[in-house]
Amino acid sequence: MQRRAALIALAATAAAPARALAATAAGSKIECIVPSKPGGAMDLTCKLARKGLQAMPDVSKHGMHISYVPGGIGAVAWHQLVSQRRAEPDTLVVFSGGSLLNIAQGKFGKATAADVRWVAALGADYGMIAVRADSPYKTLADLLAALKKHPEQVLIGVSGTIGSQDWLKMALVARAAGIDPKALRFVALEGGGEAFTAMHANYVQVVSGDASEASLNATPDKTRVLAVLSQERLPGALAGVPTAKEQGIDVVWPVIRGVWMGPQVADTDYNAWVQRFERMLASKEFAQLRAASGLYPFALTGDALTAYVRKAVDDYGKRAREFGLVR
Repeated sequence: MQRRAALIALAATAAAPARALAATAAGSKIECIVPSKPGGAMDLTCKLARKGLQAMPDVSKHGMHISYVPGGIGAVAWHQLVSQRRAEPDTLVVFSGGSLLNIAQGKFGKATAADVRWVAALGADYGMIAVRADSPYKTLADLLAALKKHPEQVLIGVSGTIGSQDWLKMALVARAAGIDPKALRFVALEGGGEAFTAMHANYVQVVSGDASEASLNATPDKTRVLAVLSQERLPGALAGVPTAKEQGIDVVWPVIRGVWMGPQVADTDYNAWVQRFERMLASKEFAQLRAASGLYPFALTGDALTAYVRKAVDDYGKRAREFGLVR
């Protein structure tokens, strides 16, 4: 009897992830939360996850609902899940390198990387600097010359406030060109979509954002991308855009994009989502979807992603302290 009971217990344990997958397909509501307004790279990440998961048999029948919870450059969504929705088994929240930077700077209060469960990284993005297609700035050198001469006349749109990822990218570029970042004029906006909308309306003259956002807005009649902050030129829609390094500015800024879950999600549910994303990330179909979204290969899940995130937060903290940004 004892041996039979042990075998039953072992079988139940092995079947738990499968039961969690079945439960998702059967009746629970899958939600992906975008911690910003529609239209930016966070929104793109949720939509990429939804498209990729539609090919998964345990998700495709039920689908995924996308919700928008902007505010506090991601803090509102973070605290909502951590304080009120800690154990929801089918709620995913998008994050980026900017989210990790905000944690490192204390912009989410006392939050740490250990407060939530990191599920999967879907890909990598890179920073970029863009202007309107009719801008007088034809190259990065033109823009930097204007910022040196009259920084007060150039408004730079960024997602978030001083110390945000987009702010820090531009600050590093300016510093590399011998410009004091404190002299620059930044306009804080809520998400990359809003930043490009503001630029097209001439409310700001420059956007410091991400390559994936630019890929969605880089039509010749609207946007000119001056530089990408990658080691080498990027494939796809921005293949003709030079890197900042090519133009004498040695700044590279990769951006991880992925999803996390609440801190009290049961192990069976969390592990089921990790396995689901591992299968999705390994598929040829997802590789095509990722490329179409302007993202580049970067796949980590579960424990490996958690270790990466914790190290990244430490590294971002060191860089932020260089600018006196840590609270």
